[in-house]
Amino acid sequence: MINIQKIRPADKEPIRKILEETSVFTSDEVSVAIELIDIFLNNPNQKDYIINSAISEDGKVLGYYCIGPTPMTTGTYDLYWIAVNPSTQKKGIGKELLSHAESLIGKTAGRLIVAETSSQPKYENTRKFYLSAQYKELARIKDYYKIGDDLVVYGKYVSQFRDSQ
Repeated sequence: MINIQKIRPADKEPIRKILEETSVFTSDEVSVAIELIDIFLNNPNQKDYIINSAISEDGKVLGYYCIGPTPMTTGTYDLYWIAVNPSTQKKGIGKELLSHAESLIGKTAGRLIVAETSSQPKYENTRKFYLSAQYKELARIKDYYKIGDDLVVYGKYVSQFRDSQ
């Protein structure tokens, strides 16, 4: 049993450790993730990011996600980060986090979630995770990050279009 709740300052370092231990993210990527956490924690009036942590019954941080409305869109959200402690992966925590994010987005007039990832082999489990959660590959941009490393864009509609336009 886990509790998904708004990130607390005490969650920051355990999340940094999770990001590092996944062995997927570069140090620059971990720095960006922590920067977004700092923005969220230090500016309660910001509207760009929503960050929640998965907490075990004994109070340990097991994972987290970071979402936010996509600028210049109506109802589209980016899934910026989702990560689970490697020692607790394959136990449904990532699915619970993703389901929580989808539900939250749906309740706030959101309709589409977009998640971007890399085509590198080390991201194969990430790509399978999105597909297993009913996300569709919407686009692939060849050599986006670097030669041989494509950008793969996944998306999922979480509610029907709310406007008649």
